[in-house]
Amino acid sequence: MRSYATAQNVGGRGLQCDATAVRTAPDGTRAYVVLDGIGTSETIRDWTRKAAARLAARAARRGDAESALRALYEEIAADPDRQDPYERRYLPSAAAVVAVVAPGQPLTVAWAGDSRAYLLRRGIAHRLTDDHNLRRVYPPTATHPDGGNRNMITSYLGAVATDEECRGIYGHPAIETAARELADGDRLVLATDGAYEPHEEAGHDLYVELEDDELTGTARRFVDLAVEASRKSRPENEHRYVDNATVLVAELTA
Repeated sequence: MRSYATAQNVGGRGLQCDATAVRTAPDGTRAYVVLDGIGTSETIRDWTRKAAARLAARAARRGDAESALRALYEEIAADPDRQDPYERRYLPSAAAVVAVVAPGQPLTVAWAGDSRAYLLRRGIAHRLTDDHNLRRVYPPTATHPDGGNRNMITSYLGAVATDEECRGIYGHPAIETAARELADGDRLVLATDGAYEPHEEAGHDLYVELEDDELTGTARRFVDLAVEASRKSRPENEHRYVDNATVLVAELTA
């Protein structure tokens, strides 16, 4: 039986521009990828699907999340059109998160953007990533309770800033990483903001929503409930703005 499942809901958008990919190397190393395409168009959809597959293949082959994401980030950034500030605005891009599980090794995670990774363990959803967006740069305060705009992301696949440049502007590198030793029974979750934000806003417990034994049904219910909650939080004339929702859920072993 397959040990992972993915699910997507298009929300109010005309196209699904998120993408997932899973690849397994001959030695058993497995890479999991979720990309959240920025914007909505067939070009963005197609580019994001291809980029997810490329990232998963590299991560499985290298056995390391950071190395794979950094190599693809730098390769895309080197495109001459990306180096042109005017042209870059019209090129596809995506928030990216990749996780790698290699036999006998800790889980490694790397990300650029605001797609998230969680590790579910013993009743708690442990968040492994820290969003790259303006809310992180300008956290909520007593005088500004909303903080910065969380929809304005500060790093992504398709950007050209180096770690140093990004850190100088936003206080974080272009690509960040995390590692975690695994225990039997752990469950990995990768999710786009369209999937996790509505649950957070509604006060849902992510562990409760994602801990059911049946992976496919769990993933499907998670994205469907996210879209339903997002619709309920908006007037009907804004339902078209409800975001794509994508989640990947995987059973892990130590």
